[in-house]
Amino acid sequence: MNDLIQLSPEVATARTEGRAVVALESTIIAHGMPWPQNLDTAREVEDVIRAQGAVPATIAVIGGRIRVGLTDAELQQLAQAPDAMKLSRRDLPYAIAIGQLGATTVAATMICAHLAGIEVFVTGGIGGAHRGAETSFDISADLQELARTPVAVVCAGAKSILDLGLTLEYLETHGVPVLSVGQDNFAAFFTPDSGLKADFRLDDAATQARFIRAKWALGLGGGVVVSNPVPAQAAMPREEIDAITAQALAEANVQGITGKAITPFLLARIKALTGGRSLATNIALVKHNAVVGARLAIALRGA
Repeated sequence: MNDLIQLSPEVATARTEGRAVVALESTIIAHGMPWPQNLDTAREVEDVIRAQGAVPATIAVIGGRIRVGLTDAELQQLAQAPDAMKLSRRDLPYAIAIGQLGATTVAATMICAHLAGIEVFVTGGIGGAHRGAETSFDISADLQELARTPVAVVCAGAKSILDLGLTLEYLETHGVPVLSVGQDNFAAFFTPDSGLKADFRLDDAATQARFIRAKWALGLGGGVVVSNPVPAQAAMPREEIDAITAQALAEANVQGITGKAITPFLLARIKALTGGRSLATNIALVKHNAVVGARLAIALRGA
């Protein structure tokens, strides 16, 4: 395994010293945001985690190895790469085998974080069941990964382009607990409240850490979703984002866009249709998640 994974000096030192480490995905850099906001956000999120007293570990596949913790030059490489693969569970061996530059999704980041001994992962929003999944079976691999890989995922809920009801049903069926921070309901990415209840409300990091330790101590494998709503001042009105999302989905359908391509397409169209306001919301929620994730990682060290 040491031949496949390389920790940065900062991450390796933190692991040796027993300090809290927080994993970060790289798809948000390569596919989730435009240049140069993607690079700026990657840097800022890492700085937020450091300011809370934890160590950030952005994960990607570079040169045939899983890299856990990237240099600034490597962040910039991902931010400007036109051909970085979008890696999920099935794609990791391919990117490693052929030496292809790859950005990790939620699922792949969970896998790599667990291999590196990292318990907390911060992202924007998890994937889920796409609208119409009851007939198309278009369900993100993120959900199955949450059912099998023991990593706590701090997110602003699931992206509102998805069927959030089906997403929560899938997580319930597979025994994945959904914790909500600061409210009873599951968050909906651009907006704080999906209108759907989360499983449990746990507002502070110490209680969240005790819950997670109890789950894993009981031998109940798999991950935990920590749903942290976007700050109210950065949120978008629910009615507006729902209407814009419906328009973007209709355009994707007309153009025949499906699979891995649909989420980047929809996020880009929503950004255009909101005049860039959705991107500002996306950046704000990721930074907010980084605060919660860093505090949780620190609490887990003492739980």
